[in-house]
Amino acid sequence: MTALPHDHTHDHAHPAPAAPSSPDTGDRKVDLKIIAVLFGCTVLITAVVARFLFDTPDYSNLLAMAAAILLGWPIVYGAAKSLITGRCSHDHGEACDHDHDHVRSDSHMEELVALAIIASFASGEYLECAAVAFFMLIASLIEHRTAVGALKSIESLIRITPTRAVKLADDGSESEVHAATLVPGDKVVVLPGDNIPGDGQIKEGVSTVDEANITGESLPVEKSPGDEVFGGTINETGRMVIEITRAGEDSTLGKVQGLILQAAQTRPAAVRELSKYAAFYTPVVVMLAGIIYFFSKDLSNSISLLLIACPCAIILAAPTAVVAALSSAARLGVYVKSVAELEVVRRVTAFVFDKTGTITTGQLAVTRMKPIDGMEAADLLRYAVSVEENSRHPVARAVVAIASKAKIQAGNTDNVEEVAGRGMKATVDGRAVMVGRQTWLQEQGVDLSAADISEGEGLSLLFVAVDNQYAGWLGMADQPREQAAAAIAELGELGVKRRVMITGDRQSPAARVAAAVGITDYSAEALPGDKLTLVEDLKKAGHTVAVLGDGVNDGPALAAGHVSIAMGAAGSDVAVNSARIALMNNNLDRLPFLVMLSRRTVAIIRQNLIATMIYILFMLALLAAGVLTPMWAAIGHGISSILIIFNSARLVRVGEDLEHHDDVVAKTETARPVQTTRVEPAPPVATA
Repeated sequence: MTALPHDHTHDHAHPAPAAPSSPDTGDRKVDLKIIAVLFGCTVLITAVVARFLFDTPDYSNLLAMAAAILLGWPIVYGAAKSLITGRCSHDHGEACDHDHDHVRSDSHMEELVALAIIASFASGEYLECAAVAFFMLIASLIEHRTAVGALKSIESLIRITPTRAVKLADDGSESEVHAATLVPGDKVVVLPGDNIPGDGQIKEGVSTVDEANITGESLPVEKSPGDEVFGGTINETGRMVIEITRAGEDSTLGKVQGLILQAAQTRPAAVRELSKYAAFYTPVVVMLAGIIYFFSKDLSNSISLLLIACPCAIILAAPTAVVAALSSAARLGVYVKSVAELEVVRRVTAFVFDKTGTITTGQLAVTRMKPIDGMEAADLLRYAVSVEENSRHPVARAVVAIASKAKIQAGNTDNVEEVAGRGMKATVDGRAVMVGRQTWLQEQGVDLSAADISEGEGLSLLFVAVDNQYAGWLGMADQPREQAAAAIAELGELGVKRRVMITGDRQSPAARVAAAVGITDYSAEALPGDKLTLVEDLKKAGHTVAVLGDGVNDGPALAAGHVSIAMGAAGSDVAVNSARIALMNNNLDRLPFLVMLSRRTVAIIRQNLIATMIYILFMLALLAAGVLTPMWAAIGHGISSILIIFNSARLVRVGEDLEHHDDVVAKTETARPVQTTRVEPAPPVATA
């Protein structure tokens, strides 16, 4: 197996991580091994042919000896080096650092294969020795090539680290610099097709940015001055000037890379249990091989036992599944800090959601309008937007957004005055217009007795008056996320019994959102400490609790849960640091995916371990029956390891349906024509 490309001397959070061992050292060693296999195989075949061409076996034995040396040397050398340096080496002939090998083996398992080869050579069975070494090397090469496929997503993310940047000086001159030298405050020029060299804020230019590397989102995001961008994402269409806010190890990409490397180095519980016995395994197997030889005087039986007992399949059972699972999660913008967290997710029976910014978008939208009799909804909206377009308040942005969709043009506005927290007034086309809270308009002498607010339950109402006469109201709400209802329903189907929403918002908006997404268990007007109390109560009731939040206002609750998940973690240091699992996008459909991935990962690990045990028992039965030769033991060893890798690789495909859905949505959004939205009086409340 190949180690996760990472040099021990390279800090995980280096400002500019070098692209990991692409075809570098690891691939060169594999290429040399292929040459040795091809050359050794040629000599081996020649030895077999020579046995039939010559009357004396001397020529055949000499060629077989040469083949045994050529094919066996990489394995014996690797085992000796591993023994001397105290390192583990599963990939024959290639020692790898214990801390950075994604396939961990806590004992020198290759020593058993090396002993088998040395024993065959010492007994004079050169042809058998060469054949055993050949099949072991072939198995090693196939393992290496197939395992690389499971690492593609992880390696591709690590490789996207920008290496160069075009720095913009104060005098307007441009110079190419290494991305590692950038510091907050630097300005860089990013052209179409370039990787953005660090997190920053756009100062000039409009473009679309492909953020799939960070968030897993297929649809490019429109960017304009003032918007935030992430390092490692790709500028697609326009020239931008960006002021760097975070670079290198402090950037979102740097933190994500650290998460991946950290997770790849953690071990599942099954591996931790097996490692307790690893120190005794090799001596016990060697002792058993010696006992067999003592009683049977047949060295081939001892050699076969050494090959059967080399538990490469056991070593591969968990780590290959973990790497495949991490790869699948990373592809969809889900980053797990530890494999232990992934194991806990499968047992979750209660999810605690924050409302604002988690279940909902966190942005107000106009969902209902109620003009007085005799006034068109379009006229009411025109008066409102004419005043509100002069404000940066979230309520004003919601009014401007709906007017833009409805193609409503603002009138000529003068004498704009904003009363903080109350409302605004201005002269629109010569008429005095006031827009604001109900109490403020009443204080200004506007009679609101005709206002029918029965249809505005659960909404934030913005009242409009024209020439001091009530004209109508606009109802706004924080909209549930598009995938919220489906995701919460799917969690229920997966056996998550309690799905609880908690919010500090009023009862009526909380009830509206809960009903819209299918949650019957919710708590409104909650204080910050109430979230922590709720989590503790669920734990006392015997639930395994997952807490989902933004990591900003719910740090204690996140820390109290068995599993903590930060949503929309891209660009948020607090979110990445406070939770054990980070969702880089805001798609709630990643939650059912996470539960399914966790369960399938544990199931695959169990399948691998059980299949390996069955294989070992079967081979031991053949050995006891006297029908197993060392060559067939070597072939069986290779086949078992390869099957384990292929079984684990199935995890890479988990979530492909979500990825396909994202691609379809991206294509649909790109191809969708601009349509004019007609504003009707009192339209139905949008709940999805």
